[in-house]
Amino acid sequence: MNDLVDVHLHDQFGHLIRRAQQISVSMFRDTIQLDMTPTQYAVLRMLQETPGIDQLTLAGLVALDKSTTADMAVRLESKGWIQREVFPRGRRCLTLTADGEAVLASMAPSVLELRDKMLAKLSSEENIEFSRLLKKFVHLNNECSRAPLQTLKVA
Repeated sequence: MNDLVDVHLHDQFGHLIRRAQQISVSMFRDTIQLDMTPTQYAVLRMLQETPGIDQLTLAGLVALDKSTTADMAVRLESKGWIQREVFPRGRRCLTLTADGEAVLASMAPSVLELRDKMLAKLSSEENIEFSRLLKKFVHLNNECSRAPLQTLKVA
């Protein structure tokens, strides 16, 4: 029999990763209870860490493609959470607004609660090992992504 057929769907890594993503998003929405997606949260957090970066750099730092980042910037600006400033040659720099900062500050306890909920059913040793292996998997396979994570280049 074919090796692939011998592996039950629910034991296949791609399926498990997809399910983990579904569970993660569901837990995010249940815990955070704001009109925000986990990806929007990542964008806001990156803007908090690197204020005034351009949209293209932001896309690389959160591993998103350019068009998704542009669409998301429009939505976040319409919510009043970011400000986009257009520079010569169409370069757009993004910063958090005071409302954006306030939203992130209000979310801090929920973000910690979410982390604890996500890992609650694992032992502390399993938490450490799961985190280590997940980071390693993502790092070692970054180039396989349609939007690889990039690092901020300091001049």
